[in-house]
Amino acid sequence: MNTLSRRGMLESGISLAGLAAFAQTALAQAPAAQAGGRGAAPAGPPQPPVIERFDPAFDALVDSSAKIERIVDTGFEWCEGPVWIGGADGYLLASDPRANAILQWSTKGGLQTWLKPSGLQTPTNPAVHREAGVNGMTLGRGGILAADSGTPGIVRIDITTKHRTVLASRFEGKRFNSPNDLCVSPTTGAIYFTDPPYGLVNQATPEQRGEYISPLRELPFMGVFKMAPDNSVTLIGRYQMPNGVGVSPDGSTLYHTDGNFGWVRHDLDEQGNSVSQRSLFDRVAQKFANPRGAGDGMKIDAAGNIWTSGDSGIGVFNSQGQRLGRFRISGSAPNCEIGADGNLYIAGGTGLYRVPVKAKKLMHKFF
Repeated sequence: MNTLSRRGMLESGISLAGLAAFAQTALAQAPAAQAGGRGAAPAGPPQPPVIERFDPAFDALVDSSAKIERIVDTGFEWCEGPVWIGGADGYLLASDPRANAILQWSTKGGLQTWLKPSGLQTPTNPAVHREAGVNGMTLGRGGILAADSGTPGIVRIDITTKHRTVLASRFEGKRFNSPNDLCVSPTTGAIYFTDPPYGLVNQATPEQRGEYISPLRELPFMGVFKMAPDNSVTLIGRYQMPNGVGVSPDGSTLYHTDGNFGWVRHDLDEQGNSVSQRSLFDRVAQKFANPRGAGDGMKIDAAGNIWTSGDSGIGVFNSQGQRLGRFRISGSAPNCEIGADGNLYIAGGTGLYRVPVKAKKLMHKFF
């Protein structure tokens, strides 16, 4: 039931200079974050969705005539983790961790429940479980790989039978907090995942402000992990609020967001292990991605561009952190997916958006 200490922050590899810079940013953003909370809607009337262009390179990813369309208005308590199944005539799955369900959407069939419960298989206790279902999802190992907040662990779901197999649930004998997002290395097949406490109800008192306390917590820190093809789990680093995660097309760089530190970048060796000092994208890019923090989920496209979410929508950056454009919607956009049908799908609160794009999804041989 402990939170990451200052010593733990330093052990994670973040430099003192980087810590100081991000502490200043975090303090400046704290009132808004505390007032709204994770997933809170912005104040004021809803604004129409709009595509913003900040660099000519964005034209290679999205046509100038493209428009954002809201395809699902309601049906989710909180829409998360979209993943496209099949080819151009396939369908989208999106998780609802708060409803403990996975929903399916297609042009022909509309929205329907695909799997419930998706995560925790025993009755949910609302006093301790904030998000009992799976959250981030991706394709791998011949099925769907999911970060299961409720179990908690990393699971594989068979697309045909919907049978769930828990691949990992503990690190060094201690149960994970609530895995949030995951991705697969295109070169090694390793699964990288984040383990923040968002799936748990925070029972901290006002005197314990800044801590995240739950009777279900066993790990004394929140981390970013690597799971090898043999399901062995190693720690990439200790962080305060790790969230979205993605890996470059050549498998040499791992990115993840963190509610306190911002964007973290790791250089990986041929085995997929982190070998370098963590480096951070510039603060302008982070603020652009999410005015209240450092972004949520992310996807990496086939060209290595980063599509990352935040309260302002989906921001698109190149691998150096240069902002290219943004899909601005009204409210939070926790995650996104590039479908084989030529559309970007945006998880947006209780519904879904889509917009035609020219970008291609990063494919790998470990599907």
